[in-house]
Order: sequence, then structure tokens, then C-alpha cells
Amino acid sequence: MPLTRDEDIYALLANTRTIAMIGASDGPDRPSHRVMAFLQGQGYRVLPVNPQITGEHVHGEYVWRELSQIGEPIDLVDIFRRPGAAGEAVDEAIAAGAKAVWMQLGVINEEAAARAEAAGLKVVMDRCPAIEIPRLGVPAVG
Repeated sequence: MPLTRDEDIYALLANTRTIAMIGASDGPDRPSHRVMAFLQGQGYRVLPVNPQITGEHVHGEYVWRELSQIGEPIDLVDIFRRPGAAGEAVDEAIAAGAKAVWMQLGVINEEAAARAEAAGLKVVMDRCPAIEIPRLGVPAVG
């Protein structure tokens, strides 16, 4: 079952250091752009993933084409994709050895969540870390 209890979500966020953001955008009007800036401000290392802007930089970080290219441990994969595309992102997260996947507000994919959990990943669905961190009082990383 995806994490729903406040204490479980708090623990996940408090133990996360590196976040890969699938669907990161270079557009200031996009929610992923604002959430990435917020997460960086909280001390997380956020690695943007977006095949359409690979090689560019968002908030000072190189944009990767896919998770498999990153080559360093990933604690959490934050998924800014449509629910139908979340399954592919989850499969990438499993293959990359991520510890958890976080599907953003409005992103619900039960099949993908079940695959992630079967592979040992923690799952959060239909929530935003930029809302949960202040709501739960998660301290900044560092």
C-alpha cells in the first residue's frame, strides 16, 4: 500500500537526500520548476530528468535524458508525468535502484505502485512534497 500516514511520509522525506525529478521543466510557469526550486531550498539535491531538454540546466543542475544515466544513488524519484506515463517512470526507478517513488498531485497509477512496492520501493501517490514538507514540519536537509 502507498504511504498515507503522516509519520511514514515524514520519515521518507527526512531520510531522503537525493531526488531525481522526472518531468522537470525549465519553464518558470510549470509546477515542476517551482517544486524543484523549493526542494533545493530545503537542502535536497534534485537531479532533473527530461528527454526534451537533455543537456540543458535547470536551477543549476544538468538535465538527464533518463534515470539510468545519472550513475549515483537516488533516494526518491519524484514523478511529474501523466498517470498513464507514471508506469514507465516507475520501471526506470526500479531499474535505477531508487528507494522510493513519489507520484505528484493528480498522478495515481495503482499498477505502477504495486510494481514499485513488489520491487521493495516505498510509494507515495497524489501528493506534493512541497506541500507535505511544511505541513509535516520536515526539517531542511543538511
